[in-house]
Amino acid sequence: MGEAYGTQPMKPAKFSEPAPLAAPFPAEPGGGATLPTQLPAFRDAVTETFLADAILRPVAVRSGDGAEASLPLCRARGPFARWRVVGSREVFEPVDAQGEPMDLLARELARDARPLDFDRVPANSPLVPALAEAMRGHGWLVARPAQPRPLITLPPDLADPLALFNAGRRSDFRRAQRKAERQGAVACEILSPTPAEFDALFDEAIAVESHSWKRAAGSALEVDRSKQDFFRRFLGACCGDGLTRIAFLRIAGQPAAMQLALEWRERFWLFKIGYDEAWRDCSPGNLLMLHTLEYAARKGLRSYELLGNVERWIALLWTGEQLPCLRLRTYPRSLRGLVALAGDGCAAGLAKLRRGEP
Repeated sequence: MGEAYGTQPMKPAKFSEPAPLAAPFPAEPGGGATLPTQLPAFRDAVTETFLADAILRPVAVRSGDGAEASLPLCRARGPFARWRVVGSREVFEPVDAQGEPMDLLARELARDARPLDFDRVPANSPLVPALAEAMRGHGWLVARPAQPRPLITLPPDLADPLALFNAGRRSDFRRAQRKAERQGAVACEILSPTPAEFDALFDEAIAVESHSWKRAAGSALEVDRSKQDFFRRFLGACCGDGLTRIAFLRIAGQPAAMQLALEWRERFWLFKIGYDEAWRDCSPGNLLMLHTLEYAARKGLRSYELLGNVERWIALLWTGEQLPCLRLRTYPRSLRGLVALAGDGCAAGLAKLRRGEP
C-alpha cells in the first residue's frame, strides 16, 4: 500500500512507489492495448455485472504470420439488435479494437448482416479507415463526432504541476489549501492496495462519495449498485497487477475527497471522483486532483486521463485538451441494415424538426 504524505502544493512531496507487477495481464489476441477498456479485467467485469442477458461475440482474426486482432462485441436479443463494443454504453468510456492486422478484423466485421454501432472510438484508431474500406461493396459506414477524451499531457521536464495553470488558478489552489489547513492537518494518500486491502479502501471511497450531491442525483456508487459491482470487480482484479490507485484527501484525519484510478502504460487514468459536502468550502476534490496530478508528474507519467463524461468543469478548471472520438455506424446491404438506416434517418429528421431546422 502507498504511504500518506502531507499536502503542500508548492513543495516537493515524497510519493511511495507501488508494488512491482507480479505478472502481466493474460495475453489478449493482438495485444498492444492502449485503453484500459481493452484490458481483460474490464471486459470480464462488464460482462459479469451488466451483460447477463446479452449475446456476446468475441471477434478475433489471425494473419498468416501469426499476428492477431480482436474486439469483444455484444448485443441485445432481438432480430434488429445491433452489435456494439462491450462496455461502451455500460460505463461510457472510449473503446477500440486492438492488434494487427486491422484490415482482416474490419473485413470480418463487415461480413456480418447485423449493423454495428460503436460509441467513442478514438478518431485516430486504425479501425476507422480499415472499416471504411471493408464496408465497400457490403454497405455503408457513417462516422460522426462523439464525446472526446479530455486529458492533461505532462511535459517530461515538469517540476511543478502548478505551472500548468494561470495565476488565477494557482491563487485558487493556495486559498483552498489555507482554508483546509485552518480546519486541521491536511494529508493526501495515494494508495496501491493489495487484493486483501482493496475492499475496505473501496468501501471508504464509496462512503466519501455518498456524502455529496451525487447521492441525490442517483449517480453515487452507493446507490448505483451495478456500477458499484462493476468497479469493485474491475479495480479489484487490477490490484493483483499493482495497477489500482485509491486516493484520499484527509482533513483533520477525516476523508474529505476520494479518487478511483489506474496507473497503467505510463498514464494516470481517473475513473471516479467524489468529495464530502461537509468540506466543500475548501474544495477538497480540486486539492486532491492537484496532488494526484503532482504525483503523476513526479512519477514521469506521460498524461493524466480524465475518463467518463466530458463535463463543463473539466474544461473550465483543468484542461481544454481533448482527443477526438467518433461514433461509427454500419448499414450492411441486408434487411437488418436497411431497417437500421431507415430508423436512424427518421430519428435524425425528427431531431431537426424539434430544433426548428429546415
